[in-house]
Amino acid sequence: MNDSKNEQAWNQLFEKYNIDEIIKKEGQYIIKSKDINEFREARLMTKFDYRFQLPKILADKHLSILPISRGEYVLSNIETFEDLKNSPDLEITEFSIPQYIESLDFSTITSEALAINCAYVSNIISDFTEDENLIPTVNGRMSSALFNFKIKKKNINEYLQIQVQNAQIEIDGGYEGATSLNLIEAKNNLSSDFLIRQLYYPYRLWKNKIKKTIRPIFLVYTNGIFHLREYKFNELENYNSISLVKEKKYRLKDSSTVVINTETIQNILHKSPIVKEPTDIPFPQADSFERVINLCEILYNKASYKYDKKALSSNYDFKQKDSFEMRQVSYYTDAAIYLGLIHKVYTTPSFYYFELTSTGHSLFETKGISERQLIFIKAILAHKAFNNTLKLYLKKAEEPTKAEIVQIMKESDLQHVGAESTFKRRASTILAWVNWILGTIEED
Repeated sequence: MNDSKNEQAWNQLFEKYNIDEIIKKEGQYIIKSKDINEFREARLMTKFDYRFQLPKILADKHLSILPISRGEYVLSNIETFEDLKNSPDLEITEFSIPQYIESLDFSTITSEALAINCAYVSNIISDFTEDENLIPTVNGRMSSALFNFKIKKKNINEYLQIQVQNAQIEIDGGYEGATSLNLIEAKNNLSSDFLIRQLYYPYRLWKNKIKKTIRPIFLVYTNGIFHLREYKFNELENYNSISLVKEKKYRLKDSSTVVINTETIQNILHKSPIVKEPTDIPFPQADSFERVINLCEILYNKASYKYDKKALSSNYDFKQKDSFEMRQVSYYTDAAIYLGLIHKVYTTPSFYYFELTSTGHSLFETKGISERQLIFIKAILAHKAFNNTLKLYLKKAEEPTKAEIVQIMKESDLQHVGAESTFKRRASTILAWVNWILGTIEED
């Protein structure tokens, strides 16, 4: 689901300027900011960081948009995004913030800028780039200058030739070392893909300016983990020649004394009280627990913004792994409500927004990430189906079968789970969340 104001305005633009017919005849349409502004502000109408944010009229027609100057954009059936591959088995390397740094609170990183600063001062960026004497040199908005490139058309083996002149670009962080300039695009929310332009335009600008190697890096920070991916462009003038060079995950050493090990999990399993299953919320169908966590981060980081379901689904990617359609954001809001982490705040009988509960707020009042993980773990294991599944998992020393999990579910007084097929789908969520818990255990 996308921004309804954007949807309406794009429909009006297509109708007024006969955009569809011109693209069919000429292969592209050059649209001016002043024409977009007639219906809605161009900066709101053209910012699509992820594939799911494209307005329906563009998505249905397999179209995308790129800026080509300060006041113009090209519309065509071009592939502007790159899928992010899931890498669950990446080892996590630990680094520390220097003890003398007092102005950075790494236990609660609420912005991309803060994530980059923490990654820099802790030497995460230095370790990842393996370059010496890294210094922050460039960031912020700047002009792209002049360059040409080709971009792949969707569904056909053809390219569109594009010239860019003085389009606005933005670099979240640029760090120069002895051998390279590392240009970082940072996000603090999970996604299934990203806009190649955010790496390619800065790369082309600085490739023409200096002799050192230009290294585009995509950084995602969520739940204490810095996930860095370095890309390269195999052909300078080919937008889609992007390929992954390497990726690593990092975390900052926790300042708290909490340690999550098997004994910790066993204590929670056997000592935590089991809650009664809620009757007013479906049993979770949300296989990515990382996205449940990220939802809580979003509501905390932008607490002043009253996110309803439409606003969440317009701005954040709650798509399930390997799904080609956007999953309803309600899967994840319902899951967080089920765990007592968020709740609905009604402003009218028919309109509500989501807000963290006191338990949800406590996630971000801890001394470190390990304490936060414990709050999530206790919230999950307070429910009988999850608790008993993990007990069986540890007893068997291997994953329970789906049939075993379904049997546990049928003995757990679950609400709103009737059909056998529904039990099987929900069993996938149980197994995914239990595996997430086991993934938090720190090695001795």
